[in-house]
Amino acid sequence: MISANDFRKGVTFEMDGDVYQILDFQHVKPGKGAAFVRATIKSVMNGGSKELTFNPNDRYQVARIETKEMQYLYNDGQLYYFMDTETYEQIPLDATDVEDAIKYLRENDMATIRIYNNKPFDVAAPNFVELEVTQTEPGVKGNTATGASKPATVETGAVINVPLFVNIGDKIKIDTRTNEYLSRV
Repeated sequence: MISANDFRKGVTFEMDGDVYQILDFQHVKPGKGAAFVRATIKSVMNGGSKELTFNPNDRYQVARIETKEMQYLYNDGQLYYFMDTETYEQIPLDATDVEDAIKYLRENDMATIRIYNNKPFDVAAPNFVELEVTQTEPGVKGNTATGASKPATVETGAVINVPLFVNIGDKIKIDTRTNEYLSRV
């Protein structure tokens, strides 16, 4: 059991027959009245999110989420296929389950799959990936006084802001959590 007072980002709990993940939370102590917890929660099963207020003493059952490292195989146009490298079992996932991670994954890359009651619901790319720049504008000489940046498209289709010295064909390191350029490789 977890109380609303112990809410943190990423915690999953069961409420009203559904499983929710906390996206954001705030402990509020108004000058008048009792304290409460305001949280933005996302349904693990259907993906909908909402903002609710909780009494800090409310208690909920913690949802046990399993995580597995799986290999991204391919996309058939509608579904994305991942394989468990230990059992060679393949699971198809809908585009809504992989939308945040797929822009950083190439075929045969490893990803972390989150599973609740044998139903995969979330895919996370590795925290750092190295991808090749496939399209970007050339840097303009003399335009670097303020540390300017330009958009660059990488081999998976993601668009990242990079410094002006990055060119087509360069491999760059990207932080997938913040969508930021880190360095050239």
